[in-house]
Amino acid sequence: MLETDKLFAGSIPENYDRYMVPLIFEPFAADIAQRAAALSPGAVLEIAAGTGVVTRALAPGLPSGARYMVTDLNQPMLDYAASQQAPDSRIEWRQADAMALPFEDAAFDLVCCQFGAMFFPDRISAYREARRVLKPGGRFLFNVWDRIEENVFADDVTNALARIFPDDPPRFLARTPHGYHDKVLIRRDLEDAGFSHVAIDTRAEQSRASSPRIPAVAYCHGTVLRNEIEAREAGKLDAATAYAQSAIADRHGNGEVAAKIQAHVVMAVA
Repeated sequence: MLETDKLFAGSIPENYDRYMVPLIFEPFAADIAQRAAALSPGAVLEIAAGTGVVTRALAPGLPSGARYMVTDLNQPMLDYAASQQAPDSRIEWRQADAMALPFEDAAFDLVCCQFGAMFFPDRISAYREARRVLKPGGRFLFNVWDRIEENVFADDVTNALARIFPDDPPRFLARTPHGYHDKVLIRRDLEDAGFSHVAIDTRAEQSRASSPRIPAVAYCHGTVLRNEIEAREAGKLDAATAYAQSAIADRHGNGEVAAKIQAHVVMAVA
C-alpha cells in the first residue's frame, strides 16, 4: 500500500457514500451488523468506519445500554459518517489510528471493521492493538475483499484504465482494496497477533446499478483511484470515467447492470 492510498479527502467521502456504499458496501454491512448484533455486545469499537455504513446498520441492533465507539483515521470520512447518523446517545465519534488505539486494555466486547484491514500499514501490529482493547474472550469481526478477479466491476474499471494509461496503469484497486485476500495469510497474521479460533467465511453478493455509469463514477470518483487518475494526466478524470463506463457497458449492457462481488468475513477470539 502507498501512503496516498489513505487520502480519502476532498469530495471523495461524499461520492464514496453516494455511489460506493449502495454499489458494494451495503450488503456486507448488513451481514457484519447481523453477526455483531447476535453477540449482544455491551461495548463495541468500530475501526475504519468510513462513511458509517456499518454504524447505521449495527446501531439499531445493539442493546439499549450498549456503548458504541466509532472511529476512523480520516477525519473527513468520520465527519461525514456522523452527519448521516441519527442522534444516538450510545454512539461516540473519535478520530483514531488502528495502529495505536487510544483506549484502555480490555475495554470492549467486540471490535469490528468493514473493509479496513487492507489499509493497515502493519496488519499484525493493528491486530495486536485490536486484541489489546478486547476483553478476554472478546471477538474481532471484520471483512476484506477477495481478489479483484472475483469482484467484477472493480476488475472492469482497472482493466479499462490500464488501456488508457498503458505505461503507468492505476493499480489502487488491485493493490490495496483487493490486495489482502489470501486466507492462509489472514489466519496466520491473526494467530501471530495472539488471536485464536479464527473462522473465515467467503461470501458472494451481487453488485447492482441502474446503469454502467454508476460503477464507473463510483470507482473513479469515490475512491483514491481518482487521485491516481488525476496524477497521471490533469483534466483526464471525466474522460477516464467515460471510458470505464463504456467498458462496463460493452460487457454488461447499457441498462441495469449486475455483477459478482466477493469478500472474506473473519471472526477471531481474543
